[in-house]
Amino acid sequence: MSPQGTVDDSHSTAMAFDAMVEHVRYEGAYETRDQAEQAIREVLGGLGRQLVGDERVALAARLPVEAALEFTAQVPRPEPLTGFDFVRDLAGRTGGTPATARWDAGTVFAVLARLAGEDLVSRALAQLPSGYALLFGRAELASAG
Repeated sequence: MSPQGTVDDSHSTAMAFDAMVEHVRYEGAYETRDQAEQAIREVLGGLGRQLVGDERVALAARLPVEAALEFTAQVPRPEPLTGFDFVRDLAGRTGGTPATARWDAGTVFAVLARLAGEDLVSRALAQLPSGYALLFGRAELASAG
């Protein structure tokens, strides 16, 4: 499968980790495979500290084994971070800037969203505080009042 191709959305099997890395590398315009792989590990590790329950299990099942292990190795926080704080935390853990952390998160989440499918992403976003929809490339409506 070429990096420009679409990710199979049948959800019956997870894509290979190499293919996921190539998709992230292409979409994020990373210079090296190692940079793309590091972004995947850091972003999925961060997300693994935010999600719990059925959505966590379902998401792990749709990831390549290597990515699922990184995601599930993390202990979820008692209270998930907001999207803004997720990006700040990611920047702090990687030694990068908030701008590069936002880029990494958006790139990895774009590939993740295609792997997971619209329904699972919607369920995961319903569990998370504000700010994550934008990281997944979705509009986030402010609640009235």
